[in-house]
Amino acid sequence: MRILLVAATAAELGPLISDFGPDSYRDSVSDFEDNICQLPAANCQLLVTGVGMVATAFALGKCLTQRKYDLAVNLGIAGCFDRNIGLGELAEVTQDTLAELGAEDDASFLTIGQLGFGEDTFYPSTKLADLYNLFNNFNLKTARAITVNTVHGNDASIKKVTARLNPQLESMEGAAFFYACNQMNVPCIQIRAVSNYVEKRNRDNWNIGLAVKNLNIFAAEFLKLYA
Repeated sequence: MRILLVAATAAELGPLISDFGPDSYRDSVSDFEDNICQLPAANCQLLVTGVGMVATAFALGKCLTQRKYDLAVNLGIAGCFDRNIGLGELAEVTQDTLAELGAEDDASFLTIGQLGFGEDTFYPSTKLADLYNLFNNFNLKTARAITVNTVHGNDASIKKVTARLNPQLESMEGAAFFYACNQMNVPCIQIRAVSNYVEKRNRDNWNIGLAVKNLNIFAAEFLKLYA
């Protein structure tokens, strides 16, 4: 099985790259050949796309037209609306929506679907439980996510998007990842580690370190299946 791990930044998978990647730690996209590095498992590669849905869609589109994979796994950190999911905890995304794709109609929001121009919500084509029994040991929660260009940090906008979509997680890439993989018929899953709660922006409340640590523990266990 050929596996593609996908991350927005090298920093999110820094420990994995350091332990399993090239001899020297790579901390920028430009250090990768075509943004891709080979992992020790013979059929596993890592693609670093850059931040945001545009960069993700472009990098994935380019990659998936040049290489064939049996599974793509999006790994990254995320903000969390749901206080029942702890900081640092991992969740498997089962639905991801392009929250800003549409039109304002005075105080209302019209989705791209309501406008008749396409879809705004995308889904994984497989799930962890269907891949290997090993993954049942992780007991990951499942979560609904939104993908945004501007991460929320204002009380009024948080209340508005919560009332409209009731998301649990937000990222800047997830729905674009699902879209590109589904368009190319590549089975895909998305795993996110919570780095912060979605609230009025306060970096003192964030725990990016714990999120990255737990995300990389998961990724390393995943790689052991193929090493």
